[in-house]
Amino acid sequence: MEESVLHDNSGLITPADLRSHKQRMLDGDWFWGPDAELLADQGRATALVNEYTAADKLGWEAGAAVIARLFGRVEFYIKPPFTVDYGYHVSIGAGTFINAGCVLLDAAPITIGTNVLIGPNVQMLTAYHGLTVSSRRKALTHSKPITIGDDVWIGAGSILLPGVTIGAGAVVGAGSVVTKDVPPFVVVAGNPARVVRELDPEATDM
Repeated sequence: MEESVLHDNSGLITPADLRSHKQRMLDGDWFWGPDAELLADQGRATALVNEYTAADKLGWEAGAAVIARLFGRVEFYIKPPFTVDYGYHVSIGAGTFINAGCVLLDAAPITIGTNVLIGPNVQMLTAYHGLTVSSRRKALTHSKPITIGDDVWIGAGSILLPGVTIGAGAVVGAGSVVTKDVPPFVVVAGNPARVVRELDPEATDM
């Protein structure tokens, strides 16, 4: 097992469990954030984001060639700059638009449906830390997936916390903090976000 550049005081790797910290993260267990393999993966993602930011200025085709190496598909558009931890935990559906300043902390899967609109500076945070000082001093991290259904609109500056699911057709008001699941076809707003309106799936604004 490759040694970390920092001292691993997590206490997680034992003779009975020799999984790497990356494997622990992929398995949805507690893992040690500063692990060398994970830091290398983050470095790769950062390099690709920087490359994409430069290539995007040259046009769609140049940017798409880079973003495919990060996310595996190019049927959506994400406006730079943005931040992503790993990239391989992110799935984005066709026709989705993500505005500038998005933060994707994808220690667990982030699944975004089709035709989703995501405003500027939205944060999707799958990772979290322990409540005890002891676990935080050990740099222990856990994560829960975030899922966004088709045709969702997430307003600017919203924060999605670990484990939440946004139902299809829902709208998240700007600046909201989503702490629990959002039903389909409702508007939520506030901190914490609460349902403020129900939507008719068949209605039109035109």
